[in-house]
Amino acid sequence: MQGFRPEVAARLAQLAPFLLDELDAMTDRMIEVLLRTEPAYRDLATHGEDDLRASTRTNLERGMQVLIGAASGNARTSLRDARDVGRRRAAQAVPLEAVLRAYRLGGQVTWEALLEVSRRSNQHDTLLLEVAGSVWRTNDAECAAVAEGYREEQRRLAGVDDTARQQVLDGLVEGRGGDPAFVRTASELLAVPLEGRLVAVVALPGNEGGPALHAPTAALLKRGVRSVWGTRNGAQVGIVALGALTGCDVMAWLRAVASGPVGVSAVVEGAAAAGSAYRLAETAARTLPAGSTRVVTIDERLPEALLSNSPEISSRLVGLSLGGLLQLPVEEREVLLDTLAAFLASDGSPTRAADELYCHRNTVMHRLRRIETVTGRKVTDPRARLLWQLALLGTEHARPAQRSA
Repeated sequence: MQGFRPEVAARLAQLAPFLLDELDAMTDRMIEVLLRTEPAYRDLATHGEDDLRASTRTNLERGMQVLIGAASGNARTSLRDARDVGRRRAAQAVPLEAVLRAYRLGGQVTWEALLEVSRRSNQHDTLLLEVAGSVWRTNDAECAAVAEGYREEQRRLAGVDDTARQQVLDGLVEGRGGDPAFVRTASELLAVPLEGRLVAVVALPGNEGGPALHAPTAALLKRGVRSVWGTRNGAQVGIVALGALTGCDVMAWLRAVASGPVGVSAVVEGAAAAGSAYRLAETAARTLPAGSTRVVTIDERLPEALLSNSPEISSRLVGLSLGGLLQLPVEEREVLLDTLAAFLASDGSPTRAADELYCHRNTVMHRLRRIETVTGRKVTDPRARLLWQLALLGTEHARPAQRSA
């Protein structure tokens, strides 16, 4: 943007602080119009209105700073940010026409706000007519940059097929994340930042054998999150670049859409740790029973993970800890296992266990004595309780089925 005549620049400098004070109101105005008139932006807002609001505010503020910079003689117009917006909206499948309309709306909102703060100053500003041309010339340049970035991303996406994505995913989980050349090439190919904070996700097939997560790449992109997905051992596998997000943000999305068992790793730093993250996520997913639609992190399933990774030890633990309980007739066995699970979940309180099982406390006490007799262990022994708890996890009987006496 070219500088203004001194008197125009002076007037604009006077109005600049008042214009910046209008930034939140301008953002509200833009969001209101976009949600009312642009279906693509309504769809974006349903997946993350805070993100849409933040990006809109940032774009408006950037345009205002360019305008103010011109007034002070420090005009610096960088179109890189506009190109980045174009690339991001292309990845999110927002139509280019809608993106360009949003940018032009931003120019309109900025100009209207400038006129409003001028009006409040009780001064007739014919000088601002010279500013109008600069506002719209800058807006046109930004629109051109948005379109350029948008088409660049479209060309890049068209050139990346499923085979390439699978190769990148395989390389990451098989340990190639420690190779800087591989990581750099993969990041550029998929436009996924693989050198920051990552989580791995493993989704086992749902109840009907189909994918537990529907189109995860596109769904995450609508939230501004980039990822690479493929399949391994019959499961969907993803490496998700968190950026500034927390793992909780991704967990919330997964829980809303999962139709099968899903495991999530701990947050790791950099592609070199992607292989270990994958193994943690896979272990977490495989601790869940078939048919589950739960989403769990490895930290939520550490005892189950230990048992699942040592089947021989798990089998021996169950046999030694529960002993003859597993040999009893089915009905008595299930009643006693339910009682033991309720007792342990209630921190060893027979009264609370009775409440959970909808039976009398004396009934629970009678069953606990029977458990002691059959297993040869005492309910008052802390080590016995620990072994029983682990054994129940090994039998997928960690919680009682509620029943009356």
